[in-house]
Amino acid sequence: MFGVIYTPTEGDAIQNYSRLFRKPEGCFLNVEDQDRIEECLSNFGRGSDIDYVVVSDGEEILGVGDQGVGSILISVAKLVLTTLCAGIHPSRQLPVVLDCGTDNKDLLNDELYLGLRQPRVRGRKYDNFVGNFVATARKMFPNAYIHFEDFGLHNARRLLNQYRSHIPCFNDDIQGTGCVTLAALMTAFHVSNTKLADVRVVIFGSGSAGTGIAEQVADTIATETSRTKQEALRQIWCLDKPGILLKSLGDRLTAEQAPFARDDKEWPKERATDLLSVVKEIKPHVLIGTSTKPKAFTEDIIREMAEHVEHPIIFPLSNPTRLHEASPEDINSWTDGRALIATGSPFPPVERNGIKYEVAECNNSTCFPGIGLGAVLSRTRILSDKMLVAAAKALASHSPALRDPNRALLPDVENVREISVDIARAVIKTATKEGHAQEEGIPEDDEDLEKWIRVQMWEPLYRPLVKAGQP
Repeated sequence: MFGVIYTPTEGDAIQNYSRLFRKPEGCFLNVEDQDRIEECLSNFGRGSDIDYVVVSDGEEILGVGDQGVGSILISVAKLVLTTLCAGIHPSRQLPVVLDCGTDNKDLLNDELYLGLRQPRVRGRKYDNFVGNFVATARKMFPNAYIHFEDFGLHNARRLLNQYRSHIPCFNDDIQGTGCVTLAALMTAFHVSNTKLADVRVVIFGSGSAGTGIAEQVADTIATETSRTKQEALRQIWCLDKPGILLKSLGDRLTAEQAPFARDDKEWPKERATDLLSVVKEIKPHVLIGTSTKPKAFTEDIIREMAEHVEHPIIFPLSNPTRLHEASPEDINSWTDGRALIATGSPFPPVERNGIKYEVAECNNSTCFPGIGLGAVLSRTRILSDKMLVAAAKALASHSPALRDPNRALLPDVENVREISVDIARAVIKTATKEGHAQEEGIPEDDEDLEKWIRVQMWEPLYRPLVKAGQP
């Protein structure tokens, strides 16, 4: 049922939300009625009633773009996954949509559209709206963990940076994608015997997902090699529509892209900045695609990369499937079966010397529910970089490729309940070590901690029925 309750069916449901509407699900807040935020939230409980909030403003729904008020369904879907994958109690969750208007012309012209039929509000009024929501949610549900979902490129990183230092919050498009990709990379580094201190990474597509991955990789390099974050950033090259990101691009760089822009002295003007030229110059171990540009990883690019690296690590992560940068079958062929591959959508295995090589899917659902479970159970004050790295390591430890290099770099979502337990344990231990955990009585022993986690995970079991009159 995974494909029905989430990707790809969820995208169709969101696009047709106003036409299919039967009853409201979750909390609807709108930017023109900010005085009622507390009143609206109060309908869903108070105090310790809510553990997990997912909120979206619907500007960048994966694969379908700006969907306005219909994005309430992405908040609902993410919470369904936290219950399914990590046992977060369904009655202790709250899906929220922040209706700021929409720039989707089809919705603006649709008489059935249920949201504000006006262009998106931006600037100070938008920031005040988000700020009022966060402050009110924290006031009413002081223990709640806030999960930001599908915010626009110009807001996602900015809002995360604004709030993550003082409340427990998370952005799945940035941190979830970063964690699951980092887990796949950790396994690929192990299989290919590539050292973190030496690795060179090229990321094609520097939006929320691309910069989120870059951030996680840089944090891991810094943490594991005792280098500074600035030194770690020198091992990562990011590209977007203008080509390689350079400081001379100035205002054309978004806030999340700026830290990854290279000094122009490193890249003389006479040198081309397109992907093929960058691959020729950098000779990367890793090539990651988050561009939504179909077939962007051409045969020339992949063959060039394979000339310099024994086991090129190539992750075309854009989805849905029609937007992938290259198919695993082509990558496998162009590298003579030497590439280590992960994708953003499910693909069938490819054949290598008569043996099937399983293609890993970088599915955030194997990662973000466990992170949320750990944050909720520990009542952490914040979600730190080290907690995210610990989560990625826990996910990587389940990789089938650690036991057989022909298996997938990441575990299948079918095993996600067990994976979530290990991720939650890693998050809780790190939160405790860093002094962020506020829950009392968290067991120190690994075995006791695992039991403590499992007993608090909700399971959808029906109570046994006993016929009236029987003992």
